[in-house]
Amino acid sequence: MYDVVIIGAGPAGLSAAIACRAWDLHVLVIDEYPKPGGRLLGQLYQEANGEWWNGLEETKKLLKNATDLETEIRCSVSVHHIEKTNLGFCVHTNKGRFNTENLLLATGAAETPAPIPGWTLPGVMSIGAAQVMSNVHRVRVGKKGIVAGINVLSVAIARELQLAGIELHSMVLPAVNSVTKTAGNPKLVMEGLIRVAHLAPSAFLRFGSKFAKADWVRNLAVQFYPSGGVKMWGMPIDIRKAIVQINGIDQVESVTICKVTPDGERIQGSEETISVDFVCIAGGLYPLAELASVIGCPFQYIEELGGHVPVHNEQMETPLEGLFVAGNITGIEGAKVAAAQGTLAGISITRRKLQDVADISDKVVQAMENVKSIRRDAAIQFHPGINEGRAKMEKAFQAYEQVM
Repeated sequence: MYDVVIIGAGPAGLSAAIACRAWDLHVLVIDEYPKPGGRLLGQLYQEANGEWWNGLEETKKLLKNATDLETEIRCSVSVHHIEKTNLGFCVHTNKGRFNTENLLLATGAAETPAPIPGWTLPGVMSIGAAQVMSNVHRVRVGKKGIVAGINVLSVAIARELQLAGIELHSMVLPAVNSVTKTAGNPKLVMEGLIRVAHLAPSAFLRFGSKFAKADWVRNLAVQFYPSGGVKMWGMPIDIRKAIVQINGIDQVESVTICKVTPDGERIQGSEETISVDFVCIAGGLYPLAELASVIGCPFQYIEELGGHVPVHNEQMETPLEGLFVAGNITGIEGAKVAAAQGTLAGISITRRKLQDVADISDKVVQAMENVKSIRRDAAIQFHPGINEGRAKMEKAFQAYEQVM
């Protein structure tokens, strides 16, 4: 019987394990990937202050801390079922069953695909897959490619691909269809582009982003967007062009793009063919929360957090006794926020296990404030209304408690 089993060895899971082991709790961390680190393994970007965020180095630091505390970490372990027991939880995996008093789900997020005609051809991949192939496995995904989908995630990863020596023709929108209505709308995409303009090397872009927060300014910017796109790191980002078809026989050979109106409608006769050998599709992220559903944890749909999210409070506790969540399963944010949430969850679990420990409640409060501080200073925000989303979740938890 473990004091806590942590599912997910990313920044949230490892940080939680370190916090729990600091109080000598019996901890097991499991992850289906062959090595720990989660999404950290592929991250590399330059922050606004000029410093580089290197996910591999951050993983090494977390692993060293966890190893120094003799944390038990098992990789290549897939969880296929969890059941609530009288003593806590029983976690069913491909490597057997693990019983635990407390359970932390730090399963992260998954990508939302944006369907484009021809997307089943070899050479078409999600933007996250390209990141893992290049930054983690050191495999070149192609010689020259194009990114379909402009959002916070795709802009950051496109820069990582450039740093890996991969040529990108440009970033454009996916053509509007029943699934890509938001991702293919230039006006809505402009809002997301503004949130990463501070990372651009161009002072003009950084300066312009301050004024583009007003609706009328954004609409004007979309209306008169340069025909050749706006360049970031020498790469055109064009919100007035969209991919309508991915072409090829046995693999990607080219894409057909066309100009679009400010509302995303195709302009007939503007089609052109671009020769590329790979396409990265960026549809965004959503919380990977299926395991919470299996246990019977209640959910709340909150758009600002990325979709359906397990109900939880600011201490990372769910309404199910002994079940905690941390990281992107609670809402889409960056790795630094996930790590801070993991530490908070670890301390909250420790408080539940060691109720008579002095000052433990104060440490929970300090950890909560640290999460808010890191969120406030985050270089990249995936959703503009993250604070509103967190407030909605807290109200949902309180409402659920009253019913219970």
